Amino acid sequence: MKLSTKLTLFISGSKLAIVGLFILLLPFLIKQIASNYTNFSLRSQQKKVIQNINNKGINYYLEGEDSYGSYTMLKDEYIALETAAPGYKIDTIRDTKRIVEQDTLAYRVLSFTFHQNNRNYLLEIGKTNASINLYNAALQRFALYVLIILIALSIVIDLLFTRQLIKPLGQIIKLRLANTRFPFKKNREPIQTSTQDFKYLDQSLISLMDQINEAFEKEREFTANASHEFMTPISILQNKMENLLTEELEPETIAEHIVDMMKTLERLKKISRALLLISRIENEQFSKQDQVEPKKLLDELVEEISHRLEEKNIHIEIDLKHNQTISGTNHDLLFQLFYNLVNNAIKFNRENGEILISDQVEKDSYSIQVSDNGQGIESTEIPYIFNRFKKTGQAENTGYGLGLAIVKSITNYLNLHIKIDSAPGEGTRFKIFFP
Repeated sequence: MKLSTKLTLFISGSKLAIVGLFILLLPFLIKQIASNYTNFSLRSQQKKVIQNINNKGINYYLEGEDSYGSYTMLKDEYIALETAAPGYKIDTIRDTKRIVEQDTLAYRVLSFTFHQNNRNYLLEIGKTNASINLYNAALQRFALYVLIILIALSIVIDLLFTRQLIKPLGQIIKLRLANTRFPFKKNREPIQTSTQDFKYLDQSLISLMDQINEAFEKEREFTANASHEFMTPISILQNKMENLLTEELEPETIAEHIVDMMKTLERLKKISRALLLISRIENEQFSKQDQVEPKKLLDELVEEISHRLEEKNIHIEIDLKHNQTISGTNHDLLFQLFYNLVNNAIKFNRENGEILISDQVEKDSYSIQVSDNGQGIESTEIPYIFNRFKKTGQAENTGYGLGLAIVKSITNYLNLHIKIDSAPGEGTRFKIFFP
């Protein structure tokens, strides 16, 4: 059932429930209104009589007699004034019966005692219950008609307002969900609405569609690039094997070809291992429960990569003044992250170059920097260096383009932030921020 249908049923049902409750309470409400109005009318007549007595004297009514009585032609109302026993006091309005010209009638009677000329008097003003309830039925019908008209009007207004209110939701469903096909269109216009919840929903769906499109594009690009990277060494291997089969070569030449093929196979293995590592990271197959001391980890790294340093006679210095323990992380992934950064610093460094690893404590984070004084990176290439298989000036020296992609995957998985500063001919600095 649609939301608009549910809202329509709820609005109509709630209004009908109000009408039903009002119909049940209407007789009681009308009776109370009539009773209160009668009480007010009797009190008003009482004040008028007392005012006449104060102004004109008690004989204005008694005319020398001990009592006074008067009633209307249809006996709907009466007024009685008579002497009362000394000390007798009463001031009430109640339903009672009175005999008027041998007829017993039910009245709503006001009884009130007062002093005048050192004597006690009793004043009674009455109105028949029949005359009080005479217009109850008509009032009930009138109130019911008015209520039904107001309820019908309010239902129409509520439905129009509700339809207008949820109109953006229908547009969101139609444009974002019902009539969409993958891949989603780009540069979608936001739905025009003043309701913040609908704005947030629309923006969230647009953002989600953009993320899906981006993931799809990355996956498609990754598949194409990976296929291309694999095909290159495979073609080389195939050509060399065909040469071995078709040419008569000396044993030394055959051995050289075999060595070349082994190097090509090693290249394939490196690409496969890198792709497998990225896949495992993105599938969250690594725990985040290790505590790592940076100095110890970097010492292990330098020991493992020392032969690469010796090849280009590069000096590496580890200057960790703070050496803060990193919690909630993964030792192997951190090792791989810094291994790739240091490996890049060696690969793109000059002969007799330098690498400096330092740390820094800032307001909300702890950071470690890997700096070199090598080739540096063009500013136009920096936005793309973390892309898989992206061919930059540096990547042409390696042909893999996966080292920094692995670094980026690790930082994303471990909730780290990486920043790069570089200038051609001056060197490169990678800065890793830990929470």
